[in-house]
Amino acid sequence: MEYTHLSEFQIRPGTLSIWTPELPPAAWQPDDRPLTSVHAGYCASVDPADPRPGRGRWIGTVFEMDARLEPAAWRETLRRWHARHEGLRTTVRVDAAGEPRRLLAPATAVGIAEHRVDGLTDGARINEFLCGALELRLSPLVWPHLLAATVEHAATADFTVLVAADHSVMDAYSQAILILELRTLYREVLAGEQARESATFGSAADFAVVERAAAAELDADSPAVATWREFLAGGDGTMPRFAPHTHRPAPADLAQPSVSRRVLELDQLERVEAVLDQVRHRMSVAVFAALAVAHQRRFGAERMRTIMPIATRPDLRWLESMGWFVNVVPVDIRVEPEAGMAAALESARTALRRSRTANDASWSRVLEVLGVAETPRFGISFLDIRVLPGYELVADLRGRTLRAESYSTDEVFLWVVRAADGLYVSTRYPAGLPAEVMDEFLTAFGAALAEVTAAVHLDAPAPAAAPVVAQAV
Repeated sequence: MEYTHLSEFQIRPGTLSIWTPELPPAAWQPDDRPLTSVHAGYCASVDPADPRPGRGRWIGTVFEMDARLEPAAWRETLRRWHARHEGLRTTVRVDAAGEPRRLLAPATAVGIAEHRVDGLTDGARINEFLCGALELRLSPLVWPHLLAATVEHAATADFTVLVAADHSVMDAYSQAILILELRTLYREVLAGEQARESATFGSAADFAVVERAAAAELDADSPAVATWREFLAGGDGTMPRFAPHTHRPAPADLAQPSVSRRVLELDQLERVEAVLDQVRHRMSVAVFAALAVAHQRRFGAERMRTIMPIATRPDLRWLESMGWFVNVVPVDIRVEPEAGMAAALESARTALRRSRTANDASWSRVLEVLGVAETPRFGISFLDIRVLPGYELVADLRGRTLRAESYSTDEVFLWVVRAADGLYVSTRYPAGLPAEVMDEFLTAFGAALAEVTAAVHLDAPAPAAAPVVAQAV
């Protein structure tokens, strides 16, 4: 599943409708459960007077529903979805002390309103309209924090679905699983069936209780704090930047460029994975090792310091929940000059194992303990799409996860995906970073990955020599 911008998704011509959740003002009731640490900090960082609150903040999903659009059934689908997920009918109120407080509306109060956008049927113009509307309408401070759009294609008896939300109520895993959830709900409504019940649609607010309790226990002596302290010490107490010496001055209002490419074809990828299996390394280790090797070869740096977003759904009750269940951990990989991929794999595995000490520790609370106000500027994410239910059907539905265009002048993020047909990388980077620098880095990344097969066979110990107790990251 490609992670991209909405502007890069070709919407077929059709009839556009916006579907907006609605609630009567009296439906909102105070809820004593807290926001997660990162959610509270995120809300506090937002200017309530910003005329385009969604700019650079929203995320979403687009796909093509393999059925005809029945407006009443689709309205009921979205109503059931909001009733199921408490996080979709939660908002915040900032009190005089500045601490955001949770408000919750009952499941029975939610309604869905349709607004048909007349006179707009061209796919490119629909895309442009939606990109602008999401920047204007999505905010972490004003409900609804989520909007849906449909484009009905009468000629093919199907429709395109866009679901977009402020990041505070949705994470990358939510983006991926909502496709099949909405498809299943829609089919249940069309068939006159009751919605499926499950113990795995747990409340994001209940997760926040667990997260804040764990965050309150963190102090200067906590292992996770020590891991972050060591990580930051590698850069004089500052967050790492990607190749800062290559950046050029650029206007602050320029959107970040975005690149997506396939790094390995499926046959190449399967050969690499077969070798990794022999030496008990996971693909995630190979990806970070190859990125570190590329980083050393292109920029001469013996350490690649980056952060890695991880899913934090600590119990099965949150397996299918909509919400923001994400933490950030530090990764510090050392690669000596002229080091081979076999050595880089071991270094990457050690670094990723070290990062586990921070898995359950709120990164925002850790930085508070350390007195660090700076937020991460360079991040790498890896996802094996095959862990997602029905991933092959998602591809058939043209499913894409989306991110808003960013305008940051110093952030660089990479998303590496093990898809059904190969290994992909997507990245966004500052307008001041020359395109050729990123192109050469991604090319070096692909070359390093391709070296895994030969390097492991030449340099690594025989599979039988690997200790039985070794566990892959």
